[in-house]
Amino acid sequence: MPRESLVRRAARALSSLKLTLTCLALLMLLVVACTLLQVPLGTRVAVERTIRTFLVWAPLDGGRRLPVFPGGGLVGAVLLVNLLFAQFLRLELSRRKAGMWLAHLGVVLLFVGEFGTALFQVESQMPIEVGQTRDYSEDVRRLELAVADATAPDADVVTAVPDSLLRPGAEIAHPSLPFSIRVRRWYANSELGMRKPDSPPSEATAGIGPGLDVREAPEVASDDAENAAAALIEVRDGAESLGTFWVSNELGAPQGFARGGRTWRFSLRPRRYYLPFALTLEEFHHDIYPGTDIPKNFSSIVRLRDPSRGEDRPVKIWMNNPLRYDGKAFYQASFGQGDRVSVLQVVRNPGWRLPYLACALVALGLVLHFGAKLASSLGGAR
Repeated sequence: MPRESLVRRAARALSSLKLTLTCLALLMLLVVACTLLQVPLGTRVAVERTIRTFLVWAPLDGGRRLPVFPGGGLVGAVLLVNLLFAQFLRLELSRRKAGMWLAHLGVVLLFVGEFGTALFQVESQMPIEVGQTRDYSEDVRRLELAVADATAPDADVVTAVPDSLLRPGAEIAHPSLPFSIRVRRWYANSELGMRKPDSPPSEATAGIGPGLDVREAPEVASDDAENAAAALIEVRDGAESLGTFWVSNELGAPQGFARGGRTWRFSLRPRRYYLPFALTLEEFHHDIYPGTDIPKNFSSIVRLRDPSRGEDRPVKIWMNNPLRYDGKAFYQASFGQGDRVSVLQVVRNPGWRLPYLACALVALGLVLHFGAKLASSLGGAR
């Protein structure tokens, strides 16, 4: 068969309406599956395992997985290619079809925006107490091992190791550290308790680890639950062991050791994203409807200070009215400690404008297309 014929057949297949309908049907099934899985898995995990993945995997014995269905990423990519081929092969390039061109372009931008969100969006939280100043947010779904040089009385020098590197057998070294860290155990979730007389010998030799009983536990995935991760780390200076520690995000106080006139502290904490500016919570308001306990509004008044840009001003953040600054959006998310703490949701999404632009293009395209049809019909009737 001639090469040109194969290319044409492939182009027709990729631009076919049947492929469009098949992709839309698969997306509907994925939405239903994602909705049902939110009960046992939680919203975030359900979305990651069905929509923001190229394949939906089924777990098997022994930690193996089997692909059982195309994921939202794969279906969306095929549908995006289908729309592009259909736009250029099936749509007439004329003024009469300008509305449909705009509508198709808007749909394409919707998919591009979703792919951008899945790849680049970063969500974190910033809990601030009234009167407190923060210049970082925290991602409670991701952790980091913070190794702090606490020698200076006024400030710590911290080296942060992401949890993706904390795998058994890993050797962690950094120019800022005069020692290396060997990861001996890593539990994504664990149960921590005090050791009992019949507990097995402890693997930890320093810190509070020798008094702890740490056991691996199944991961939790619901939105209101948090894993108690734990890592058994050994600090080494060449061939010499300086101690083996259990660290966990469930342990409140850091632990460490002193050597060579310097003091070191370890802690497993939520991953921090530092900001080039600071927010101070001046007021928090929890308003309710008169005569009831029903919440009416939550709002925070923060002072934004950014010396590099000459910013020093108060900003009010309330529900559905975020502070947008430096490519990030700060939403009013929650509160605590008797209305003394405001929790801001911090979202960094470089493509947040794309859905608005896409919807505007689709709406404009449909108005132009059906408006032209209506005008043509009215003109013919005359």
